[in-house]
Amino acid sequence: MIDILVVDDLLGPRKVLQQKLSKSGYNVVEAGNEEEAVEHLKSKSFDLVLTDVRMNKRDSGLDVLRVAKEENQDTPVILMTAYGTVRQAVQAIHEGAEDYIEKPFELDELMIKIDKALQKGHLIRENRFLRKELHLDGQFSDIIGKSDKLQKVLDVVRKVSKTDAAVLIRGESGTGKDLIAQAIHNNSPRSEKPFVRAECAVYAEGLLESELFGHEKGAFTSADRSRTGRFEIADGGTLFLDEIGEIKPSTQLKLLRVLQEKSFERVGGTKHIKVDVRIIAATNKNLEEAIQKGAFREDLYYRINVVPIYIPPLRERKEDIPILVEHFIKKFASKVGNRVKSISDEAIDFLVSYNWRGNVRELENAIERAMVLTDGEVILPEHLPLPPGMGISQSEKMSLPKTGSLPEKTDEFERQLILEALEQNKWVRTKAAAALKIPRATLNYKMEKHNIEPPEDDE
Repeated sequence: MIDILVVDDLLGPRKVLQQKLSKSGYNVVEAGNEEEAVEHLKSKSFDLVLTDVRMNKRDSGLDVLRVAKEENQDTPVILMTAYGTVRQAVQAIHEGAEDYIEKPFELDELMIKIDKALQKGHLIRENRFLRKELHLDGQFSDIIGKSDKLQKVLDVVRKVSKTDAAVLIRGESGTGKDLIAQAIHNNSPRSEKPFVRAECAVYAEGLLESELFGHEKGAFTSADRSRTGRFEIADGGTLFLDEIGEIKPSTQLKLLRVLQEKSFERVGGTKHIKVDVRIIAATNKNLEEAIQKGAFREDLYYRINVVPIYIPPLRERKEDIPILVEHFIKKFASKVGNRVKSISDEAIDFLVSYNWRGNVRELENAIERAMVLTDGEVILPEHLPLPPGMGISQSEKMSLPKTGSLPEKTDEFERQLILEALEQNKWVRTKAAAALKIPRATLNYKMEKHNIEPPEDDE
């Protein structure tokens, strides 16, 4: 349950607030003065503090604010202020208060401010937790891999992070588009502000508008109270529009207007709400094709595609697989009692030979499942939940190098596969690339990387 501390030296107004908040499902703790409030703050954590500015002394509310922030910097504080103390309330905003409301006020107006502050506070705490959980500390330690293709992506991320430019991240499902978006935000000047994610593919058209822009009470049948949208919550920070290609044309138009005018109205509302939000979008769809079909607005495309970032699929950077596997084994070790310590060479070869349609996400799931099924300390090929027939033949195993690091063995195995495909297809690169299920450009790159040259008579 959400805990709210209400601080007011007047018993009547304090009780009215207590009853209103309790009926709305909040757990309310009351304090009649600054001293009581400080005592509560030091003994218990609160999701929100609602305090009068002037009680037994002129700046009592400011003192409550300072203590609340000292105890937990993420706790939102809303100040209740009379006409004569508005200047103090504005000062408090600069010191970290979330909002203020002038007395006398309508309870519904206060509830809107409380709802907005709680949503924003929740997202800030969630982002802080994710940074700690994923080690998102301003670097890219959560993005695993040393391949040239991935490093080129990170070079772009480093550059674009310093700007406010809109970014469109493209790539197949499971490649880590969300991690790239989070990395851009964490390394940007907006890093201390909210990073808000909107799943565009999850909501029906009408619900997505409410999710993005919020709605006023009575805007539709189930709108029993006003709601703050994700644009508002992300004010000052970054809004990540995941799977933007799924947005319907009518919502695309409203989104375009927000990007152009930097303001919007809630669903069912008339008030213009100004926002300062950086947009990062992601998609696994071909937006150019969608434009041709009339399913995606060309003007919106140019707005979001200022800096495009393409994340290559895992099958195009297989040299990263051993490194990712090692990372996932460490990640899931606590879930299996730290039983599994490593993976066999045969199992690694098995993983490298597989065509990962689900990309990094599929690999992660495969390793987690293998660790659960493994009785010993080493993951073997039979523990991997991959289709039969994807393993390596005995002759291939015999030809693999017996010594060397995993990246070295992976490179050698990849080189052998490419040579075999070329020889079987009489060095016709288009056919060899089709047999390997990779683009011809990728085959050319890998041939150059592995110093593979055609026989003189095939030049």
